[in-house]
Amino acid sequence: MTKFLNYCWRAWMVILGAVLTTLLGIPLLLLSIRKQDYPMAYRFIRLWCFGMFYGMGFRYELRNVSGESIDPKRQYVFIANHTSMMDVMLPCILMPHHPLCYVGKKELVKIPIFGTIYKRVCVMVDRSSARSRAEVYRRCAERMQEGQSVVIFPEGGVPDDTSILLDHFKDGAFILSSKHKVPIAVYTFIGLKNMFPFDHAKGHPGKVIVYFNAILEPQPKAEPMKEESYHMIKNTLDKYSS
Repeated sequence: MTKFLNYCWRAWMVILGAVLTTLLGIPLLLLSIRKQDYPMAYRFIRLWCFGMFYGMGFRYELRNVSGESIDPKRQYVFIANHTSMMDVMLPCILMPHHPLCYVGKKELVKIPIFGTIYKRVCVMVDRSSARSRAEVYRRCAERMQEGQSVVIFPEGGVPDDTSILLDHFKDGAFILSSKHKVPIAVYTFIGLKNMFPFDHAKGHPGKVIVYFNAILEPQPKAEPMKEESYHMIKNTLDKYSS
């Protein structure tokens, strides 16, 4: 019975996503044509994220353990751990004043309707192509010049081994921060690994705990930032994950 209910819940996600994408997709597409209209388009992206996140029965609690606050007048590279499809909704929900650009997998363009919108609001990367990975830096820099902040999940995907709390970080977010003198805002998401795993027969609605760990000012080299943020998120997961 539990598996059946979970499959029904996942089917509801597909229906909800189709409805929200159809309703919000047209104004989003129109507003994303001109670069100067992107802040308005971002409002529709946030509405989509709110609809998906709360429509699936999730809620969140933000715990600021950094003692710092996000400056609405600064741009950032936002990073977090990646454990679930629902992870991608949270940065938009959390950031009303920072139009966000995601770095995401090229494969998602193939999803009907969603893929058309996805390629308008994301910098896509083919991780099997060195040229595509290199091109990401240039395109992210262009987006930042247009006033957008960037979201990167530095693990580069969700680990196949579900016992891994946090996979090794890739360099992209930290090179971007170092090269363009943009601070990194570090977050940890706890709960979605169990509440919305990639196993369609498992999961349940509930509360996600979001830890705001720190703001790391850009450094001349990327490696120290990568190491510091990795240990920061790993320690938070070790301490608070059940």
